[in-house]
Amino acid sequence: MATNTSTTIRGAGALLLAVAALLGGCQKDDPSEAGPAERAGRKVDQATAKAGSELSQVRDNAGQQMSEAARDTGQKIDRAAETAGAKLDRAGETAGQKLDSAATTAGQKFNEATDAAGRKLEQAGEKMQEKAREREAGSTPAK
Repeated sequence: MATNTSTTIRGAGALLLAVAALLGGCQKDDPSEAGPAERAGRKVDQATAKAGSELSQVRDNAGQQMSEAARDTGQKIDRAAETAGAKLDRAGETAGQKLDSAATTAGQKFNEATDAAGRKLEQAGEKMQEKAREREAGSTPAK
């Protein structure tokens, strides 16, 4: 038990010394001057004000950068839309030209096919007339 009592007395003594040291540090040498805790509080206040000011500046800069990025993005979208429109116009013109060319070619082919069919019909008609003449010549009695 003697050990526990001496440990308790030593702990209480150390605690009293620590409290005395702390209280002694808070006392002002000159009542007109700020004490250590007050000076530390002022430094904390100054650091907080500085951090707040810097955060405001960062916020303002970020807002400005976001505005610039939005404006740049809008301009890029406008340029892309103009480019896409121009490409669509060219594609439409090219498609129109190809359709015109295809229609002309189809019309020419149709005319050629019609002419060929007409020639074949004419040849068939001539053959029919020739066969009819041959029948008439063979069926007529000789005089």
